[in-house]
Formats: sequence, structure tokens, C-alpha cells
Amino acid sequence: MESSVQRDRILVVGAGMGGLSAAIALAAAGREVLVLEQAQGVGGKARNVDVAGSAVAAGPTVLTMKWVFEALFEKAGADFDAELRPQQAGLLARHCWTDGEWLDLFADIDASAAAIAEFSDSRNAEGYRRFCSDSAAMFSTLKHSYIAAQRPGPFELMRRIGLMNPARQLALKPLSTMWKALGTYFPDPRLRQLFGRYATYCGSSPFMAPATLMLVAHVEQDGVWLLEGGIHSLARMMQRKAEHLGVQFRFGQKVASIAASGGKASGVVLENGETVRASAVIFNGDASALASMAGRAQFAGVRPVALSNRSLSAKTWCLSARVSGFPLAHHTVFFSPDYASEFDEILNHRKMPRQPTTYLCAQDRDDTGRLAATAKDGFERLLFIVNAAADGDIEKSTERETQQWLHTILDFLESNGLVIERSTMQARATDPAGFNRLFPGSGGALYGRASHGWTASFRRPGARTAMPGLYLAGGSVHPGPGVPMATLSGMLAAESLLSDRPSMPMFRPVAISGGMPTD
Repeated sequence: MESSVQRDRILVVGAGMGGLSAAIALAAAGREVLVLEQAQGVGGKARNVDVAGSAVAAGPTVLTMKWVFEALFEKAGADFDAELRPQQAGLLARHCWTDGEWLDLFADIDASAAAIAEFSDSRNAEGYRRFCSDSAAMFSTLKHSYIAAQRPGPFELMRRIGLMNPARQLALKPLSTMWKALGTYFPDPRLRQLFGRYATYCGSSPFMAPATLMLVAHVEQDGVWLLEGGIHSLARMMQRKAEHLGVQFRFGQKVASIAASGGKASGVVLENGETVRASAVIFNGDASALASMAGRAQFAGVRPVALSNRSLSAKTWCLSARVSGFPLAHHTVFFSPDYASEFDEILNHRKMPRQPTTYLCAQDRDDTGRLAATAKDGFERLLFIVNAAADGDIEKSTERETQQWLHTILDFLESNGLVIERSTMQARATDPAGFNRLFPGSGGALYGRASHGWTASFRRPGARTAMPGLYLAGGSVHPGPGVPMATLSGMLAAESLLSDRPSMPMFRPVAISGGMPTD
């Protein structure tokens, strides 16, 4: 079965943040766009799940780099702030250790430095100020040369930064591990642990990732934003903006392979056998899925990420529960007592540590921890995330094992003073095998390739592939994982396509309200 030929239509496979941003950018440039999504709605990893009748965020919960979304919404003729009314968090996160100590980080550097001085000492507070300055400089160097630009090779990046500016290049600390570099700022190992955790935002170990990832800390320091309805509400708003521009969406459409004609991408073949024709395809799935879905020679430029090079996966639990004891903030982290052992267990032994660092998002609390009046009968929506090995295509957890791990996490949290009322809680879990089902080809890796070693970032695929007419977007490709980075990847994919095909006919949709009908 074959759909009618649409020579000038562009297909976007996947309605995650990269696919949505690509669709918006292309439609804003006057191109006809059809988005195919295997799920029943948009968002990709930015998804909600139903727990006890409430929508609980099951994916990313931290919004940063607001300038990315401001630029995207401007393309769509909209104002990001007016549409979504983001609120900047004053308290970034609360961090807790098994010795009973805890530390808040704030959007205000002076407030954070004062808190660190009280938590540790003035030497570590001074180190924090240097760390903020250096991480901000790293971000400034890479923002336009790497993050918001088409993927460079190492030499091209050096050229963009300035071949005659070696000091600026060395300031990125590419040859030092993050953990080692943090020791030059923080004598207190707890603070190295806190700031080393930012490597996990890229699915990596701070003991193996380059110190350049310090810039992630600056991204958060520069602004964490809270949205009513969470990150999924952003995805839904992006869908509406795309539809207003004439983008069509078809849900429940699983793509089996990329169709090719004359050595060029000519559409996709769906799992049901239907061929959907197009002039170009943007693939917003895990790049490893593209590499494995057809096994044809033209995909040689996009190889699956080897098991040993995969980023971290996770075990997550979405809960509706009553809590007591420890004063939660909106974002709270409970640290393992032995960070090095935790990563050794996960990455080298492929097993879960008994006391894993646990991130908890209390979705009914504001940044300070105040519980919303809308929380019913004291029940809160909670998300627990712990790191795990990305072997979801090899190892399968049983329901009993998943339940046991939940109680292991709850025991660990209780040892830190946080009590979850177990008899009344309701929970839904996702493990690496579940993430592999949701995002085929990934093995459960949530961030594509791990950023281990200074060359890892250059090994991520860029927007263009070896097959003309086939482009990539999403967290597994350049510039990397995370909501703003995946969004940038879609914009870069659209930019590449438009640059390669400047003479494509323009699409003029009929004025509508509520979006175009699907075909």
C-alpha cells in the first residue's frame, strides 16, 4: 500500500522536542510538513503518565536555556513568555547527604556562596565563585561555536574559537575529567559530588566525562524555569504552534524503514506496510534505531552506539503518595554515600547499587517546597529517578524486581529522613527495558552516546547523514541531550535541509483554527 506521492512534503519522524522544533522551523519557512509519531501524542521523553487519576511528569522536569524557546516561538510568530508564563526558580535544588546535612543552591550566586560557606567553609565558597566564573566562560565560548551551530569536528571547533587563542581553548579543560577538575575548586568531596552530578545530565559519569561539562552547571545557574503543567505542557504548546502554521500530525504511526529512490530518501515505510512519500525526511528518534532499522549500505554513516559507549539509562517511578519528614523542594537530590562505587556498579558491573543517588521531583510543590493547595488529601505527585545501565535490550526486570527496587529506594530515602506512606501510595515504574520499548534501538539509553573522553561529543551524528534527503534530530545527535539541546537539534536539522534545498516550493496552508486535518 502506498500513499499518494507528495514530492514537496517533508516528513518528520517523531514528535519529541527535536521533531516539533524542526516542524515549526520548516513550516515557518513555508514548507509543507507531516509529522509521524508512534505514540498517541507529542512530547517523546517529555511525557506524562496517569497515576491515581493524575498526570505525573515521567521525563525531564528541568527547563533551562529559555533563549532557545524564545527564538523558536519567534519563528512561529508567537511570544514564549506570553504563551507559557514561565516562572524562574529562586531555589534551584536541595541536595542531601546520608550524614543528615543538606544544601540549597540558588539562582543568586551570592546566596549560594553564603550557603556553601555555612555548609562547608569559606574556602569552598570561594571555589564556588571561581567555578561559576569558569563554567560561564566555557558556555560563552561554546554557545555559538558549538551548541547552537552545526556540528564541527575538533579542528573546525578550534578554528571557530580562534586558532590564535590557545588559552581560550585550554580553558575548556577537554583533557581533564570532570571529577579531577572539580577537586581544584572544592576540597569538600560532597561538593565535588554535587557538581559532578551535572555530568549525568548528559548520561555520563563525572569520573569519565571531560571537565568541559562543567558548563551544564552554568546553564542551570543561568536560569531554571517552572511551567504550569510541566515540560509536557511545552510540547503541547509547540504542537499547537506547529498546527497553526499548517503542520499535520498522524499518531499511532510506527515507521519500519526509510524509503529510498535513486540513492536519496523518498519517504518512509510504516509497520503496516504503507509507504508515505516525501521529498525529505527528518528522523527524530534515537540514531541507533535508524542505523538498525534497515541494515542497508546507505545507512553506513549512522552506526548503532556500542553497548559500552551508551549513556546511562534510568529506573523511574511516578507516584501519588503522602510524604512526611524531610522538607522537600520542587527539585531534591539524595546522594549516595559512595559516588565512585555507584558508577562502578552501574557502568562496570551493570547492576544497581544498594544506595543509589535519587532525584525526586515534587510536582505539587513550588521551588521553595510549599505544597499547592490543589494537592488532594495530602497526596502528592512525585517522580523518582535513579541511574541505571542502558541494557534494556538485553536484561529484563521482572515486576517483582521492580517492586523490590522501589522499596530499596524508599528505605534509602527513609534513612535520609523522608518517609513515604507505603500503604496508600500508588506507583508506575519504567526501567531500561521499558525505555527501550518506548524509544526503539536505544537499549534504554536516554542520552545517546555517553560523553566519556574528549572526542565523544564529536562522535555524535550531526544533522546531515550520508543519504541525501535524510536528516537527524533529537537528544542522541548534536548538540546533545536535554530539552533545550534536543530542541536546538531540530532547528539545526531544519536549517540544514533548507540550506541544501533552497528552491523547494513554498507551502501556503488554508487559514484554519485548531490545526490541519491529517491525511
